[in-house]
Amino acid sequence: MTPISDVRCELGEGAFWHPERGEFLWVDILGKTLHSAQKSWQFGEMISAMGWVDSARLLVASETRLFTFDLDSGQSDTLCPLEDDNTQTRSNDGRADPQGGFWIGTMGKSAQTGAGAIWRWHGGELRQLYPGLSIPNAISFAPDGKSACFTDTPTRRVMRVALDADGWPQGMPECWLDLNEAGLNPDGAVFDSDGNFWLALWGAGCVAAYTSSGARLSQIDLPAPHTTCPAFGGAGLDTLYCTSAREGRTRPTDMDGATFAGPASARGQTEHRVRL
Repeated sequence: MTPISDVRCELGEGAFWHPERGEFLWVDILGKTLHSAQKSWQFGEMISAMGWVDSARLLVASETRLFTFDLDSGQSDTLCPLEDDNTQTRSNDGRADPQGGFWIGTMGKSAQTGAGAIWRWHGGELRQLYPGLSIPNAISFAPDGKSACFTDTPTRRVMRVALDADGWPQGMPECWLDLNEAGLNPDGAVFDSDGNFWLALWGAGCVAAYTSSGARLSQIDLPAPHTTCPAFGGAGLDTLYCTSAREGRTRPTDMDGATFAGPASARGQTEHRVRL
């Protein structure tokens, strides 16, 4: 995999292929910036994840709110507050679900234990799903729309939960992939169209693919140890993108914080539309 631009992020995240624009976007959380290959947008607070509403508008998660952002005009409009009364937290990993909702994790700005949560916005309502998390990540949805995955990175356990017809969790989450024995740190993740799970591993410099049963399928190595968030894109959804971070690197190289792309041995799912 090779860098797609000269941008180097302190904390790259939010890797996202916009299906209507045919455009790849990503964020630098600590740099408070949204990037595309052609342009960057600076914000007054940290942003972390996005979904698409239509050809121009994104739904973006920030420190304090969910808001729509028009890529053509630059206009922002608040959809709802997100822990705006808590100055110690910010948003982290998030993704739109097959039912048109949007899941977003929050965490302490200093990764305080148990300071975060996972929330879901759907049908005009923002509802807390899972409180007491430290670093929520790997929010992703199986192709059949019947289950979701997420992790609290320090636990090194990827959880899976069934979804009802409206996309709300039903039953208790169960551990689906335990990486403690391997000593691996799960970060962002996405399912491909065959139901395989592609997971960025913070500190390991790779994106690993797992089958629906949790068996290790393959691995794509990157020249940056702190890999953060994968996404499929390109005309055939057969290009794998992945963000990375300079944060936590005592001697960063020119590759740290880069965003990478390369051919994948799989085809991704089209990112789901957020229905306002």
